[in-house]
Amino acid sequence: MKVTLDKKDNVNGIISIDIEKSDYEQNVEKSLNQYRNKANIPGFRQGKVPKQLLRKLYGKSILAEEINKLVSYELYKYIRENNLNILGEPLPNETEQPDIDFDKDENFQFKFDIALAPEFELALNKKNKLTYYNVKIEDNILDKQIEAYKQNFGIYEKVEDKSVETDLIKGVITELENSEPKEDGIVIENGILMPSYLKDEATKEKFIGIGINETIVFNPKTAYDNIEAEIASLLHTTKDKVADINSDFSFEVKEITRYKSAEINQALFDKVLGEGVVSSEEEFRNKIREIISAQFKPAADSLFMQSARELILNKMKDVQFADEFLKKWLLVSNERNTEESIEKEYPVIVEDLKFHLAKEKIAKENDIKIEKADIEKLAVEVTRAQFAQYGINSVSPEMEQDFVKRMLGDANTVRNLSERAIEDKIKNWLKETVKINDEEVTTEEFNKLLDKDIEKELLEAEQ
Repeated sequence: MKVTLDKKDNVNGIISIDIEKSDYEQNVEKSLNQYRNKANIPGFRQGKVPKQLLRKLYGKSILAEEINKLVSYELYKYIRENNLNILGEPLPNETEQPDIDFDKDENFQFKFDIALAPEFELALNKKNKLTYYNVKIEDNILDKQIEAYKQNFGIYEKVEDKSVETDLIKGVITELENSEPKEDGIVIENGILMPSYLKDEATKEKFIGIGINETIVFNPKTAYDNIEAEIASLLHTTKDKVADINSDFSFEVKEITRYKSAEINQALFDKVLGEGVVSSEEEFRNKIREIISAQFKPAADSLFMQSARELILNKMKDVQFADEFLKKWLLVSNERNTEESIEKEYPVIVEDLKFHLAKEKIAKENDIKIEKADIEKLAVEVTRAQFAQYGINSVSPEMEQDFVKRMLGDANTVRNLSERAIEDKIKNWLKETVKINDEEVTTEEFNKLLDKDIEKELLEAEQ
């Protein structure tokens, strides 16, 4: 067997595989014997069919199958052993491929077109400049977040005051008939409602400004605009029974509780950040500012990598690809693609490919690798960031490890984490290699930068 590469130019090549009878004969015979043991042909016992008959009936298909397996194996073996950086997958050559006749030929030649990744230089150094945006968290943003924490960790307290719209009013709810308690009617000893949730404004006004031991008469259906789920919840019944309830009800107020937001003290610090993490309001504010700032980091990294991409693509603007081959491969590799769609999308595809190859080159030349520890560390960071999005900045180690374990148990998640981890290392390499202009921006300015970047991407996608 002979496998050779004929490079037509720097990015196009043809791999030729020459096969002789001795390369496949043994495998064909082995397959025939295996088939003989399983073949069920009328007139012959299983395993006793003459091999010549099998060869006549199935020899051609077995020969073709064994040669195809051999060709595929040798093709990718050659690519692997010769470290060929190919793009896409090899495609059968349509111009130089000799005719194949499995009935007559004993020796065969197969030819495959391949696209080779182009060679290029990036020459990145301190002469190249990139901007990294550091988001300054304004006091009003910080105050708003701290106020949210105060609300989240507040409590309801009993009050003796007249009720307000956001109070929880507890009392006895009694079904009426002719303005008197209905015999065998509905009685809810521990009824509860909040005026702000009532749909009918007139009913809502009745429940605002009342005090303990006062009684209000109202109609639940009117109060909740005939919303069965809310009426059923108030009257401790099921939605299917609500239609039969048309009475007025009395509500005798027994207790009014009002929500009180948490105070800024050690108890709040511990609930938000974990016990003993900070011990003063100044430390608390600084820590919360750090947490908010960290939430902007992924977007800041994304903007940085986008500017790095533009720099790299500019350096690679003259790099040529096997365009004809790649367009053909894109067409045959996905049945949803059309020649028209490929022509339209190809410029963007090539830019993505250039950036991908540039990152591969940076990683290879600088021995940037991903270890298991890198993926595990990133999984922890992602888990903490997800909790932080919901205002949870302190979770038990057991809960954190449980989330991390589940993430690392999913193959797709691990693949995504690996890609992020390698990009993080490339980002760090870029920040050490080129000249970085650290620019501090407000949250409003940063969001405008993000919007501008998104608009640019949408415009490029439309084109």
